[in-house]
Amino acid sequence: MARERLPRGKIVRRLGINIFGNPKYDRILEKRPYAPGEHGRRRSRLSNYGMQLLEKQKVKRMYGILEKQFRRYFKMAERAKGITGEVLLQILERRLDNVIYHSLFAISRSEARQMVRHGHILVNGKKVDIPSYSVDVRDVIKVKDGDNIVKKIRENQKRLEEKEIPSWLEVDSKKLEVRIKRLPTKEDIQVPIQEQLIVELYSK
Repeated sequence: MARERLPRGKIVRRLGINIFGNPKYDRILEKRPYAPGEHGRRRSRLSNYGMQLLEKQKVKRMYGILEKQFRRYFKMAERAKGITGEVLLQILERRLDNVIYHSLFAISRSEARQMVRHGHILVNGKKVDIPSYSVDVRDVIKVKDGDNIVKKIRENQKRLEEKEIPSWLEVDSKKLEVRIKRLPTKEDIQVPIQEQLIVELYSK
């Protein structure tokens, strides 16, 4: 599957926030808390369109998806009941790779995506290797037994032990099992997102 190949260090510096989750980008922001490039220290004022575009790019890169898929998610949100922007965020949060990441089994969404693709994840007892798979209430996600993957997850859990698990997930860290207690809401998202800007951009 195609993926955006821009340097992530430059992306987080441009946005001013670590959207990828990996702690190494926090260190990059501490060391260089300004945008990359010759004029990075002077942040120019963005137009309304520029802010909308930047917000869309931030969310796309945060969840690791490309424009075609993101637009498809937006159309799904438009057709669904509820506020379009909030429904869009819920759709993104319900991705299986995102659940693995929030459960602290992976250091980043990218690593979580790899775990899913390599067949290490079971949903309700069945192997699911599609990172975009949408979880639902009462679904049970479990890590498939395997010495290497379990060892890797245990290492990640130690590195992320101070990080908080969203309340919509019930995680059994010892069994490496996750239950979906309820659907996620905007309040559950740890990174500030102005979803209305994205709605305005696609509504033009």
